[in-house]
Amino acid sequence: MDDKKPVLYLVLPCYNESETIEYSSGKVRDKLNRLIEMGTISPFSKAMFVDDGSKDDTLSKLHELSASDPMFAVVALSSNRGHQNAIMAGMMVAKDHADIVVTIDADLQQDIEALDEFIARFREGNDVVYGIRNDRKSDGPLKKMTASCFYGLMHMMGADIMTNHADYRLMSKKALEMLSEYEETNLFLRGLIPTMGFNSDVVYFDVKEREYGRSKYTARKMLSLAFDGITSMSIRPLQIISLIGFIIFLISIALGIFTLVEYFKGNNIPGYTTSIFVSLLMGGVTLVSLGVMGEYIGKIYMETKHRPRYMIDSVVIKGTENEEK
Repeated sequence: MDDKKPVLYLVLPCYNESETIEYSSGKVRDKLNRLIEMGTISPFSKAMFVDDGSKDDTLSKLHELSASDPMFAVVALSSNRGHQNAIMAGMMVAKDHADIVVTIDADLQQDIEALDEFIARFREGNDVVYGIRNDRKSDGPLKKMTASCFYGLMHMMGADIMTNHADYRLMSKKALEMLSEYEETNLFLRGLIPTMGFNSDVVYFDVKEREYGRSKYTARKMLSLAFDGITSMSIRPLQIISLIGFIIFLISIALGIFTLVEYFKGNNIPGYTTSIFVSLLMGGVTLVSLGVMGEYIGKIYMETKHRPRYMIDSVVIKGTENEEK
């Protein structure tokens, strides 16, 4: 890695984060200024907030912020497209201006002081650096349980993701250019980016208590993300269905042989309970199987439409390196 100071863009997705903007922007400004003064990053580095169709006054506050300080850029999506799409939109805009892009949540629960280590790993020749949280002490009991279930389910279903890695990561321009070639509608960045094969490393960080507002990442959204991740990165659910079908087929053959043997022995088996049990079992297995296959078919249906993953309503970036040139 050469001695050129890289242009860093922080991408911070926002959805109804009006209460946190003032706090987060102050922390980000302070951190970026310190990195610039140390000569770690270029003076053209910026923090890019991505508004994911917020219903409150988040966007108006972001525009005020960018108007008062060119260090802040704003990307506004035309509607709420979800956390993964908001991150993708920010990265795709930032890659045209930055040498490295770091995604981090707007509430800054992820330790922004870890940026020094991220950049150090990049200078060592890594195009992707993953942030891994040390523990879950800051989470409540429900959050810990859902997170544990999330990662357990993802691993069990064959999605190759890093435990306790959310979306706090660094990517180089080269990695971002490659990511832009992926056109799938159903985004699961935590599973997608590791498949790209670039040199990578990890940075461990502590998670802080949320200063303002409350988390928008509900248990329902985490469950939805898990389903998206599984169906986007693995066909194991379909393989499980095939296995269950094969097992039921073997059981049915065994029951058939048993019934024939008992019939020729002259035993009269009423079979009411068995019939009800088998009917309910087969009905349940059939419905679950149809549901799983329906999820995959639905994903295929959405992919074939080739609709854009997001619509950018406006972009505000001032004082870029290209403008100076």
